Amino acid sequence: MDQDRAAKAQSYLKTLCAVKPNRRTGSSGNRDATGFFAGAVRPYGYEIDATPFQCLDHVSAGASLTQQGQAYRVYPSPYTLGCDLFAQLIAVSTVAELAGVDCGGQILLMKDAICSEQLMPKNFVFYNPEHHQQIIALLESCRPAAIITATGEQPEQVGALVPFPLIVDGDFDIPSVYCRDDLGATLAARQGEPFQLEIDARRLRSSATNVIARLNAGAATKIVLTAHIDAYEDSIGALDNASGIVVLLLCAELLSAYRGEHCIEIAALNGEDHYSAAGQMDYLERYGGEFAQILLAINIDDIGYTRGRSAVSFYECPPPLESQVRDILRPFDGLVRGERWFSGDHMIFVQRRVPSVALTSEFMPELMRAVTHTSADTPALVDCHKLVHVADALHALVESLPRR
Repeated sequence: MDQDRAAKAQSYLKTLCAVKPNRRTGSSGNRDATGFFAGAVRPYGYEIDATPFQCLDHVSAGASLTQQGQAYRVYPSPYTLGCDLFAQLIAVSTVAELAGVDCGGQILLMKDAICSEQLMPKNFVFYNPEHHQQIIALLESCRPAAIITATGEQPEQVGALVPFPLIVDGDFDIPSVYCRDDLGATLAARQGEPFQLEIDARRLRSSATNVIARLNAGAATKIVLTAHIDAYEDSIGALDNASGIVVLLLCAELLSAYRGEHCIEIAALNGEDHYSAAGQMDYLERYGGEFAQILLAINIDDIGYTRGRSAVSFYECPPPLESQVRDILRPFDGLVRGERWFSGDHMIFVQRRVPSVALTSEFMPELMRAVTHTSADTPALVDCHKLVHVADALHALVESLPRR
């Protein structure tokens, strides 16, 4: 029986990873994935809410930076505007230098300390530190014609992308590309010289949807299971996060016979890897008034890695509830206590003091360094038997949770 369920999980995974171009929010592949999810869950008797929301998609055919016949490897920033310009290069390394530079109409190269961490989008509401806002405000004030950012590694925030895009923001209207930090040093040596920069990219108004599936919708309390269905840019996104969606699909079948006292809400959220977190914002707008009813929120992300077990972490859980959850999950030896992490969809609940549990792979830090957000994130890295094991554990947890 478990072998049959693992084969079903493999089929789900294959379908989610095969959509074209991929599952980035707003793309046709993303809409195919949400349609597939809704169609797979509906026969189990769930009420389905798949109301579309507006979002931005982005297509790009690349970028080029040249000078006197010499070409340099640069990449268009996600959601950048396109451009075709010939202008002098000017470089800055710190916020103080940016504050004092006159770069209007020039190509601004940002490198070293000012590029140490990816900037939060200007309108991002969940986490947006003041020094990020300061950099964005300075850039919009000095109005360079375009921006080049030279970056290295930052796996905790951007996964395995090297270099990583410093600017990922559809609300920021200065064209930008990014390159490796060593190229930044090379370009800085030619400060004051003219360069040709071309970016072939455009923004597309689009739509996407969360898929919210509910049983016993009129209950006074509810248990929420979430995973994000979108993928980063051009990544296949097998572990991030098709595998989490597969667990939701397996749970939907297991819980279809649920006769307990709570509402069961299974939510495929759409936008964790989108600059605006559009699906999460839509969920908060339409369902935020129900957060006081949530007994427990469970988020699944980067689950089922072939190495290691599955890790469970706790947030805002009163000690009796955490102890109870631990007792229910103890028989499942494929689960271990994991370190808390703060970059997933569980945070929309945690920030509102909702008791939450997050499940991921025990070796998530390894995935972040080598796999996440890249083309290396393929189904070959997913053990579908582990997905079945996690679904069984969550089924037992949901069935065992009593009244608040």
